[in-house]
Amino acid sequence: MAEGQAVVEFAELEQGNPVLESPAQIVPVAPGTPEKPYFGIDVPLMRHLGLQPVHLEAGLCRTRLPVSPFLVNSRGDVHGGTLMATLDFTLSGAARSHAPLDTGVITIDMSTHFLAAARGELHLEARCMRRGARIAFCEGEVKNAAGEVVCVARAAFKLVPLSSGGD
Repeated sequence: MAEGQAVVEFAELEQGNPVLESPAQIVPVAPGTPEKPYFGIDVPLMRHLGLQPVHLEAGLCRTRLPVSPFLVNSRGDVHGGTLMATLDFTLSGAARSHAPLDTGVITIDMSTHFLAAARGELHLEARCMRRGARIAFCEGEVKNAAGEVVCVARAAFKLVPLSSGGD
């Protein structure tokens, strides 16, 4: 790639490429606030992807991913990386759901299985299966608008004080 070519591509991005437009409005869900809408924390990547917090209770986290033409692969299906990132966040929400304003998490391991092409609005749900003093084990799934499971995942998280940067 020529040096001038990279400069042209960057200049095109600066000239209003829709990918760089502001992300969708994120509506906070308790204990979230406008500054920290994701159950009490702010996650810039989730804002960029447009992930919407839906519900948080002890051991359970739900989120929603609206349709976006910027999150798809070459076939028009939601990109696997998008599914993994949003599932990681939703799983982490379940892991820290017992004390969301005090607990952060660090992903230790995550295993994901893609069962079908993901299209349209997606609904994510994660449950904490076991939580110890330092590690939480969670599982979750992504469903399409018809309620079909398109992706599943399991993850382990290290629990850390939220002030140390976790999640």
